[in-house]
Amino acid sequence: MSDVKKIGPVLATFVVANNMIGSGFFLLPATLASQGGVTTLSWLACTVIAAFLGGAFARLARDYPKLESPDDYVRPALGRDMGFLATALYWLSSWIGNNAIAVAAFGYLVTLLPLDGGNPMVQLGGQLVLIWTMFAINLFGPRGVARFQSMCVVFGLLPVAVVLLGGWGQFNGEMFLSSWNVTNDSDTTVILNALAPTFWAFVGLETGAMVAGIVRNPERNVPLATLGGIGIAGVVYLVSSVLVMGIVPAAELAQSSAPFALVAGQIFGPWAIPMIAAAAALKATGTLGGWMLVSGESGARAAQRGYLPAIFGVLRPNGSAAWGLLAVALGMSVIAIVTISETVASQFGDIIGMVVLLVVLAYAAAGLSLLLGAKGGKKPTSGDRVLGVGALAACLLLVVSSPFKMVVGAGLIALLAWIGFRVFANHKKI
Repeated sequence: MSDVKKIGPVLATFVVANNMIGSGFFLLPATLASQGGVTTLSWLACTVIAAFLGGAFARLARDYPKLESPDDYVRPALGRDMGFLATALYWLSSWIGNNAIAVAAFGYLVTLLPLDGGNPMVQLGGQLVLIWTMFAINLFGPRGVARFQSMCVVFGLLPVAVVLLGGWGQFNGEMFLSSWNVTNDSDTTVILNALAPTFWAFVGLETGAMVAGIVRNPERNVPLATLGGIGIAGVVYLVSSVLVMGIVPAAELAQSSAPFALVAGQIFGPWAIPMIAAAAALKATGTLGGWMLVSGESGARAAQRGYLPAIFGVLRPNGSAAWGLLAVALGMSVIAIVTISETVASQFGDIIGMVVLLVVLAYAAAGLSLLLGAKGGKKPTSGDRVLGVGALAACLLLVVSSPFKMVVGAGLIALLAWIGFRVFANHKKI
C-alpha cells in the first residue's frame, strides 16, 4: 500500500483510543454496578495491566517495524504453530467482540427511537443494521474509516466530557460509599472477579501494532499511538466509574441499557438524556467501524500467510479487504442471533467474557516473544525480559480471575483451531 493511502500518528492514535473508549466505557458501568463501587479498583488494576501489555506491543513494534500480524513477532520466537494460534485467536476475538460493541451502540440508540428496547428481537434487528452499515463504510477503505472514527471521537465524546466535568456538582459521596460492595463476597474477591470484564474496555490497546501495515513510519508512530491511547483511556475510565456510581444508585444503574444517558438526566434534567444517548451511540458506532477495520486487516494478513483462505487477503484498490469483511459481517450476524438475551447487560457480559480470554491468549504470545527473542536472531535485552514477564503475569492474572467454564471454553477453541490447522493447512506453503 502506498504512503498516500496510509494514516499518520494522529489518525493512528484516534484509531487506538477510539477502539478502547467504546462499548466498555458506555455500558460497563451498568454491568459492574451489580457489584458496586469497589470495581473502581478493578479499573485501576486493569490500567496497570494494560500499561504492561501496551509496553510489550510498543517494544515489539520497534523490533518489528513492518508488523502487520501476530505471526510477525510470534513465529520468530515460538515457531509456526504458535504463530498460527496467536493470529487465529486474535482474529476470532476481534470479530466476535464486535458484537458486544454493537450491543452497546444500539442500547443507547434505541432510547432515541420509538421502539421497545426491552424486546430481544428489536435488539437483534438493531444490531444487524449497525453491523451491515459499518461493513458498508469499511468498503471505502482504511482512510475513510479513520476519518469516520475521528468524527465519532470528537462529536461522541464531547457531550460525555460535559457530563464528566459537570457531574461533580451532583456527586454524592455517601451514595458511592453505600454501594461500595453490594455482593456477599469480600472486596478482594469482587475486584478479582471483575478484572476480566473490566479489561474488555482496554482490548484494543494493540490495534496500533495490528494495523501497522497501514500506518506511516510504524517504528515511531505505533508505539506513540499505543501508549498514548492507554493513558487517555485509563484516566477517562477511572474518573467516569467513580462519578456515575455517586450520582445514580447502583441498583438503578444495573438495570439501564444507557447508563451515561441516565446520569445526564440526573445532572441536567430529562432534556439531556437524548443528547447524551445520541453522543454515546455515535461513539460506540465509530468503535464498531474501527474494530471491523481491524478484523478485516488482521484477517487479510492471516490469509496472506496461509492461515486463512486466500480470498480473505484480496484487497480492493482503496485498501479494504472486501471479502474478508463480508465474512466478518456474516459471522457477526450469526453471533448476534445465537447470543440474543432478555437484557442488554446479559448479552454484553456473555460475549465479553469469552472474547477477553481469547485475546489474552494472543497477548500472552507477545509476552513470550519478548522474553525469548527471535530464534537464531535478536537476543532479548533486559528491558525486553521485564516487559515480557510483566505481560505474562498480567495475562495469567486475567485468566485465573475468570470463571473456570470460560477458561475451559477458550482452551477448547484454541485446541480445535490448532487441530484444524495441523490437519487441513498446506504446510508446504506456510
